[in-house]
Amino acid sequence: MLKRPFGKLLFSFITLFFLLIFLPEFLSLYIDWLWFRDIGLELIFNTRVQGQAFSALAGALGGFLFTYLNIRVALRAMKGRAVVIPLNVQAMPQLDILRHIDWIRIIVPVLTGLFMASLFNANWFTLLSYIHRTASGYADPIFNKDVSFYLFSLPAHALVANALQFTLWATLGALALIYVIKGALYFNSRGVTAERTASAHISLLGAMILAVLAWKSYIAMHAILYSSHGHIAGATYTDVHAVIPFMKARIVMALALAILFIANLRLRRSLLLGAGVAAYIAISFFGSTVYPAILQKFVVAPNELVKETPYIKNNIAFTRKAFGLDKVQDRDISGSTALDRSDIKKNSATIKNIRLWDHRPLLDTYSQIQEIRTYYRFSSVGNDRYMINGEYRQTMLSPRELSSESIPTRNWINETLTFTHGYGLTLGPVNQVTPEGLPVLLIRDIPPISTSEAIKVSRPEIYFGRLSSPYVIVNTKSREFDYPSGEENVFTEYSAKSGVKLDSFLKKMAFSAYFRSMKLLLSNDLTNQSKLLFHRNIMERVHKVMPFLMLDADPYMVIADDGHLVWMVDAYTVSRRFPYSQPSAKGMNYMRNSVKIAINAFDGSLTFYVTDKEDPLIRTIDAIFPGTLKPLADMPADLRKHIRYPLDIFDIQTQIYSTYHMEAPQSFYNKEDQWEIPALGGTDKAVMESYYTIMKLPEEKKEEFILMLPFNPKKKDNLSAWMVARSDGDDYGKLVVYRFPKDRLVYGPKQIVARFNQDTEISRQISLWDQRGSQVIQGTLLVIPIENSLIYVQPLYLRAETGKIPELKRVIVAYENRIAMEETLDAALSKIFGEMKVTDEALAAGNVRLPAVKEDRKLAAVAKEHFDRAIKAQREGNWALYGEEIQKLGEAIKKMQK
Repeated sequence: MLKRPFGKLLFSFITLFFLLIFLPEFLSLYIDWLWFRDIGLELIFNTRVQGQAFSALAGALGGFLFTYLNIRVALRAMKGRAVVIPLNVQAMPQLDILRHIDWIRIIVPVLTGLFMASLFNANWFTLLSYIHRTASGYADPIFNKDVSFYLFSLPAHALVANALQFTLWATLGALALIYVIKGALYFNSRGVTAERTASAHISLLGAMILAVLAWKSYIAMHAILYSSHGHIAGATYTDVHAVIPFMKARIVMALALAILFIANLRLRRSLLLGAGVAAYIAISFFGSTVYPAILQKFVVAPNELVKETPYIKNNIAFTRKAFGLDKVQDRDISGSTALDRSDIKKNSATIKNIRLWDHRPLLDTYSQIQEIRTYYRFSSVGNDRYMINGEYRQTMLSPRELSSESIPTRNWINETLTFTHGYGLTLGPVNQVTPEGLPVLLIRDIPPISTSEAIKVSRPEIYFGRLSSPYVIVNTKSREFDYPSGEENVFTEYSAKSGVKLDSFLKKMAFSAYFRSMKLLLSNDLTNQSKLLFHRNIMERVHKVMPFLMLDADPYMVIADDGHLVWMVDAYTVSRRFPYSQPSAKGMNYMRNSVKIAINAFDGSLTFYVTDKEDPLIRTIDAIFPGTLKPLADMPADLRKHIRYPLDIFDIQTQIYSTYHMEAPQSFYNKEDQWEIPALGGTDKAVMESYYTIMKLPEEKKEEFILMLPFNPKKKDNLSAWMVARSDGDDYGKLVVYRFPKDRLVYGPKQIVARFNQDTEISRQISLWDQRGSQVIQGTLLVIPIENSLIYVQPLYLRAETGKIPELKRVIVAYENRIAMEETLDAALSKIFGEMKVTDEALAAGNVRLPAVKEDRKLAAVAKEHFDRAIKAQREGNWALYGEEIQKLGEAIKKMQK
């Protein structure tokens, strides 16, 4: 009586399950197909879908068929036999279901197949990487296997082995239940007793499980080479001489046991099997725990350095290889060159590009003076370089994006049809300042106004960015807002070819379900020419195309020669399986900046460029998706000159190199010369951050755009070295480390900051500002190499108590034992190195702040100008500036009275 209702209930459950699971998947698949077709990357979509489908199908069929056939064999062998377990249905009615054991024939294989399908579907890229694997060209020092074995083959082995193990155990559990219920497997005083059929069947499965255990031991044996324990990552002396030999023994023992289980089909010696299993467990425990501990304590520990030296060498060599540190160029500099005025002038291009604007104060300033409307927002400031008036200048650029959350009247029409894009950007040199302490802007306002003929923006619309909403619809009956113009608004119509046309009811219904918005389906503003733009966030956009790449956290915008705005995103290939490599703080032990992505801010088109052709991971990805990745040589020249070495990998490389610059095993073991990133002092324990600048490196002929970070000796405050990553031309990607002599004291950032704080003039001025209610913001301390020496520069910003705009008020410069704080960089340098006359050319370039008041004016005009500025500061609530101007006004009046 129970069989038919139970069968109907089971069928209904399975049908509902499939509808709930697969209907949203099919919808998502259809939307993805439309999107990939729109951006011209159908190959990636097709390869991914085919890879997922075949992987899932193989897993589902393998799991289902293996489990089903084994259960079918067991049920057929037990056919006609009644359930022998005494059942008291009245006491435990739930046990009555055991009378209908036939249901297990479908339920267990289906569940196993679904699990296997899900497992293989989620790991489709692992399987394709194994199929399309490429050799690295270098082998590990223990097993002499190409590193690609660890990057591609071993993950696939582990995946299949785990899948087989799950399937075998699930099958074994189902068979045991069948044989127990049918009375072919039971417990008595002698232990477990099985009939011949059950014994043979279970023995055969046991042999398969042991074969899989041998395979997993083989995998685990090789995985030791990227494990982390002890002093180093990778196999140590104890691993090589104890753990690995016993793992080989365990593999042999497991295979021997598997053969014994097969032989038991005839022998039926359960005692012999039990002894074999016990021996296997004992060898596994002794070989993985006891013997390694004995060897470590009595052989390795008394003479650890000698024993571990070969493995320390492996760790150093492979860690440097994994993070691209094996090609670092080491150069020694004296640090003792005495600088004078001629050296400063000779390096004028470096001086002109000293960054006086920090990202946070500059972002706050841009937000106050250039957002124009409340719905615009600057989310980041990017460092780049341009040729301006014939000079190579570092600039800071911030895109003006649309923030849908800040639209005055938030509704579906405004957020989706009307306000669709940001507009333009703000760009200025890193060290130009107006008389009011604000940044000089080379590109500003809406529409963009450029003061340099070399940089023009012709396509200022930003439909794709970092703040972009999930989707917008363009070319509708509703007017699309372009930009504000005084009291009026200018409207536009999207002219790019990109976007999915909403030219059918099916598409509208699909997108309405996907975005969960009935308005998209019912709106009368949409036409057959309307297009939907989605996945507009540039990071999400790249991740959607290639989720197996790790993205740099600092994308930046470039102005192309044709005036279009292009986002540049750096991407990394990473792994946790590189042999003998030390993992970074984020867990990966292999990292390459192998891809750069250019994204057009107007039409959203993506182009992927390969920057490291030697990387086996990117070559494998290229083999999986042929033709998708382009060589860096194909990048347009106007974009190529703006690529830069990315921050995230440089920060990880400097962290790793602070230890792994020591290549001698003894020095490495004792950490005799370990470095660290300099601390800046203070209660927040902040450390110095890497920064971009333009400078002429020692022994180089011209200035170049670099990324830089200095090092301290461990637990010391003086400088020991500094590392740069080069970005220009053929030198892109080269890492250079400049080392100071160990017998010479070179002040480090923390020592310089302490000297600044102890300087009476500096501390007095800061205290004066604080007393007037203004907030003093100390900028980033910059270490600027000049010739073979260093100068230190730190800007000071002032923000009024009730104001929001930080103003650059002072520049502090330090060289050896001399410190100067002045209103301009040139004035501070002049105080240290002697009077430095600012030429007309330098003024045009804007490397100093113009004098606040021209001294050749009549005193009355001077007094009036100071008075006007004081009144303006009073209105803005800038009491610090107000006090300064009143003081200067008093001095002017005194001069008039003389």
